Amino acid sequence: MTKGNQNMPATSSIIFAYLVVYIVWGSTFFFIEKALRSFSPFVLGSIRFIIAGSLLMGYCYFKGYKLFTKTAVKDALFVGFLLLFVDMAAIIWAEQYISSAIVTIIAAATAIWFVVFDKPKWKENFSSLPTVLGLIFGFLGVFMLFAEQLFAQEDSSGDKSIKITAMFVLICGTIAWTVGSLVSKYSREKRTQQMQERGEEDIHVMVKTAWQMVCAGIAFTVVASVNGEYARFQIRDVLPEDWGGIIYLATMGSILAFGSYIWLLQHRPATEVSTHAYINPIVALVLAHYFTDHQVTSLQIIGLVVVLGSVLLMNWNLYKNNKKVKVYKRAKRIKKLRELAPHSSIPRIMALSNFNQRHEKQKETVNKEN
Repeated sequence: MTKGNQNMPATSSIIFAYLVVYIVWGSTFFFIEKALRSFSPFVLGSIRFIIAGSLLMGYCYFKGYKLFTKTAVKDALFVGFLLLFVDMAAIIWAEQYISSAIVTIIAAATAIWFVVFDKPKWKENFSSLPTVLGLIFGFLGVFMLFAEQLFAQEDSSGDKSIKITAMFVLICGTIAWTVGSLVSKYSREKRTQQMQERGEEDIHVMVKTAWQMVCAGIAFTVVASVNGEYARFQIRDVLPEDWGGIIYLATMGSILAFGSYIWLLQHRPATEVSTHAYINPIVALVLAHYFTDHQVTSLQIIGLVVVLGSVLLMNWNLYKNNKKVKVYKRAKRIKKLRELAPHSSIPRIMALSNFNQRHEKQKETVNKEN
């Protein structure tokens, strides 16, 4: 057995991690909706992220990770405020009024805002036909969901108004998630330079996530205290199953699923790991259909298909350039050449194939060294 194979994780571990990311993350929308029976929105966020942040920070401490450097923590707090407070507050608040199925479909459409707000990539994105088509279909899918709520005959005008408001709040949350992600992405080089100048070491990604959760927990707690939610909160009124739901969200949703996601990124291609964006909404839709009072309509299913199709189109160039796809295409070309070429030419074809493979490996090695 080679050294590389010894360092490869077991197939069972990879499958388990994918199941966690696919199913647990997809189920969090359902458990939020259920927990809202006993918890008001900001109390729910407060308890969830205080538990998750404390547990994850404790884990990082016992693992011996460095817990604080000024620059890294400052950045983590800012990103955590946008990603885990603003976005999650929008999701939790919106689920008071609209189905978790609709929430997860709109959340899946976050890819739209990455295309719209990623200014350095405008030229690349808007000159790509699949990306532009994906953007159009993405907006169409979201519009279909708005139209369904707007023209629902069984709802009063007041109900329609609050549902439309909830959907707009949800979209603002997805925009906050996008902005936070892009700020983190483009400030990384500047942050690294600042830390080098100050002689600071970077902190582990799990520590950064713990700080983000702590930030979100504090922000949720402040809002819940100011708006009177904690003053009205009565522990004795909480249903036992809803305590289970909030513990599930804190431990499984915030820690185990995220940890599995980070672990997969270290061992599997990012394009493969990103497939969770297609599975999570389906899981949420199935749970909403079978375990809530909300009706999953045909228009919602069509909207989900349109949105997921748009996400696929917007990521088309990324998938097209994936190493596995290139290997598959090369194998198909070689097979076709072998079928068409005279028997005496086949050794030459295989020699050219082997040369191309060695050449690409050399280029990858050079790129890594640079």
